[in-house]
Order: sequence, then structure tokens, then C-alpha cells
Amino acid sequence: MAVLTVDHAVARGSEMALVDEFREVTWTELDERVNRLVNGLRDRGLATGDTVAVIAGNQCEWFEIAQACAHGGWTYVPVNWHFVADELAYLFADSDAVAVFADERFAPVVARALSDERSGGVGHVFGIRAPEGSPLRSDDRYVDFEEVVASGDPGEPSDQALGGPMFYTSGTTGRPKGVRGALSGGMAATPEIMKLVAGGFANFVPAGGRTLLCGPFYHSAQWAYSFLPMINGSSVVMQHKYDSAEALVLIDRHRCTNTHLVPTQMKRLLDLPDATKASFSGESLQIVWHGAAPCPPAVKRGLIEWWGPKITEYYGSTEGSVISIIPADEWLAKGGSVGRPVDTVEVIVVGEDGERILDGGEGTLYFRNKMGTDFSYHKDEEKTKAAHLEPGVFTTGDVGYLDTDGYLWLSDRKIDMIISGGVNIYPAEIEGVLAVHPAVEDVAVIGVPDDEFGESVKAIVQVVDGSQAGDDLAAELIAHCREMLAGYKAPRSVDFIEQIPRTGTGKIQKAPLREPYWEGRKRRI
Repeated sequence: MAVLTVDHAVARGSEMALVDEFREVTWTELDERVNRLVNGLRDRGLATGDTVAVIAGNQCEWFEIAQACAHGGWTYVPVNWHFVADELAYLFADSDAVAVFADERFAPVVARALSDERSGGVGHVFGIRAPEGSPLRSDDRYVDFEEVVASGDPGEPSDQALGGPMFYTSGTTGRPKGVRGALSGGMAATPEIMKLVAGGFANFVPAGGRTLLCGPFYHSAQWAYSFLPMINGSSVVMQHKYDSAEALVLIDRHRCTNTHLVPTQMKRLLDLPDATKASFSGESLQIVWHGAAPCPPAVKRGLIEWWGPKITEYYGSTEGSVISIIPADEWLAKGGSVGRPVDTVEVIVVGEDGERILDGGEGTLYFRNKMGTDFSYHKDEEKTKAAHLEPGVFTTGDVGYLDTDGYLWLSDRKIDMIISGGVNIYPAEIEGVLAVHPAVEDVAVIGVPDDEFGESVKAIVQVVDGSQAGDDLAAELIAHCREMLAGYKAPRSVDFIEQIPRTGTGKIQKAPLREPYWEGRKRRI
């Protein structure tokens, strides 16, 4: 038996567990396929503690892989499907991936990354829906995903061990880093641990309900609000590419009880034609979570007026999971707060002197999980140490305070992260790409207001003597970024400046650069 699926297979085996644009999988089928995957992958040499990378769309196979890893003791790296070949090669090597699972939709870029000698020691390439002629099939390491499933023993895998995700999050400098948490795998623990964690998560979604996944599963929030409910018996209905009108249809058709949205999706829902909105029942929906970025108050009020008080906001991070929550009625009374800390998290406010602030004053926010869980950055002890005040007490880089009613407020962010459409974008990575362009003398990347995405990426460039600033160069710089980085990281616009302001120690002064764009508008993060 697969510990996380067998109970549901026994209780309601013929019911749907997974639905995507290609197929449906029942609980009985899922339970058997997970067993076969664990045994089939072990037959091909995957050992407990190994790491695999997965670049796949929102589809049934992704959940089957995640379940197999949770029972086989493998750490899996959910890969951002917007990454270019250079980024993928780095991630494969940095994560020590011994295998790559690749959806045919991303075959060309994955094949290029795997042909790069910098991609590390990948020993197996498992193709999902890869037809004859796919670039993946030309790799000597290629095996068809369904071949692994078919060849695996359907019986209960022996020595089941806990495995889980290692999400990569971009840093303030350089390349993204993997976040190793308690569930990342390779530990002397069994899948029952994941079951306990999911049991605690049942407070956030209806147990045994039906989840609509309409954001990328490679994002830690989308993973948490779909995979953990699934362990509690929630079926998952998937949408690979977000479409607001189709999301409404899927909710009503499959009677979805819960979903997770980012502010950009919320705005697009409100922008739908009145007739489309009127056709939506939404009767089955019990709770709608939103987070990952600040939501414009007008958008949130609009969705509450349409869908009612089921809209609930959370504040959290890849490193620390859910930190605080605020239901709709409390948000209407405390607009701007990110809510009260959950019972399992202690919020600690620390002043510039390193001392704790106890009187409601503002300072750097640190967090401690009362369950004793913590995290580290893969292969980066210095970054791990810098994020911690002490073992088990970490910061996301936010500045804020707790009011007298115990509500958490964010007032600033020490790092210069841009949040666009719910996605974290770190300027340093983009600045590094632009800095090597021959026309760029100096560069600063900032977030500027965007009505749809909250913030968009803007590059402010100081050109070298002899280069001509203007629209042609701006277009060239944006194209340069798109060749080296995922498209969402590329600047949406470029402005030119005579000189980038820097401190005496060489640090870019971004506050005066941002100020003209944010005049009259509050940048909460």
C-alpha cells in the first residue's frame, strides 16, 4: 500500500482523485500507479535520499511523481517551467539531481539544458507524453514515464521512507537557492509524517473536498494548497494555463470546495464580462485563499462583494510556510493587516540593536515554528546563518509590527524583492545579466506600479560613453534578458539615467530611484 493513498482507495476507490486536461485518475488507479512508480524507479537505481527534478505542467503525472517521492524517500525539485536552458542546467547541477522528469511541453529547453556539461550528474531522463521525434528521446538516458509505471510491481513497496519537495527561491544575490525543510526527504522518517502535517493543514481547507489548482504546482503555495489537501482526501482539478472564465466553469462543473489565487488572478476574474460572472454559481466553494503578493484593496473588496466572506488572506514564505491569516470580515475591519499569527508560529520583532521589541514597536520580523521545524539553504551555510537570529528563529527580510490586538502589519522590506503577479523576482539576478551587455555602464532594477500585476520590472540604465540611449537600445536590452532569463524576469520597461546613485561603499541607492514611480502610491512590500 501507499500510505498516503491507500485509505482513500479503500473508502472510495472508484471516485475521481485527479483531473487534468488529458485524463482522470481514480483513487484506486492512483494508489496502484504510486506503488508501481516507487518500485519501478527503485528498479532503475534510485535510492532513498536521492534528488530528482521535475519540470511538468499542472497534470496528473506531477501528483503521481510527488506521491511516489513521498513514499520512496526522494527529494523532488519543482522546476519553474519558464526557466531557460542556462537556468535549468544550473538547477539540475546545484540540486544534485540524479534524474529529471520532463513534460513534452518543455522538451526543447530541457534537452538543451541536459546537453550542457554544466547540468551535473543526471543519470535518468523520464519523458512524460514524449512522442517519437521528441528532443528528449535523443538522449541516451531517456526512459518513457509510462514504461516505468508499467514495469513497476503493483505490490506494496518495502521500506517506505519520507520524501518531499525542495523549492528553489531566488536570493538577493546570484542564483536561486534550494530551501531544505523538514519534508524535503532523505530522512529516517516514514510517509506518516507527511500525513500528520497534512492533518494540521486540514484547518485551512475542507477535508475530503475538491481543490481547483489554477496556479503553477512548482510554486510552494500552490503545492501546499493542493498536495496537502489531497493527502486528506481532496480530489484535485487542474488547469495548466490560467483562464478566468474556464476557472469558473471548472469550479461549478466539478463542485470545487477550495482554491488558491494570487491578486493578478483575482483582478482578471473581476474584469470578466458581466454575463460570464452572472453565469457562475460558486455554490460549492467554501474557502478561497489568496497570498503571494499584496492585493489592491479595491480588487479584494470587489471579490468579497461577488463571492462573499469566503475570501481569506495569508502571509507566509517558502521557508516558513503559513505565518498569519486574516478572514474577510477581519480584513474589512483591519484593512492592510496580514492577520493574526497561526497558533504554531511565534512572531518576534527585533530592533536595529538586535534586541527584541515588546511594546508594539516596528522592527525586523523573525518567526519561530513552535513545532520545532526549521529550514536551511541547500549548499549555503552563510545564507542560512544570515536568515536566522538563532536556531529555529528566521526572518523573511520583512519589517513590521504587532498591534495591541495581536494583528501583524508589514511596513517595509529590507531586501529589494519585486512581487509581480504573485511571483518573487530578485533584481540582483537581472542586474547581473544586464551588466554584461556592452552598452551598459551601470544598472539598477526596481519594481514599479502595475495595475494588473501589482509591480512590474523596470531597468534603470546608465550607458557607456558612445552608446545611444533610446527605444532601440531598450528593446535590445529586454531581448538580451529574455535570452538569459525566464521571460517573467525580463524588464517590462527600461529608463535611462545619467548616473546610477551609489553610496560611498558602492551600494545602489534604490529608494530615490523608486520614489518618482511610487509618488502618491503606497508600496507595502
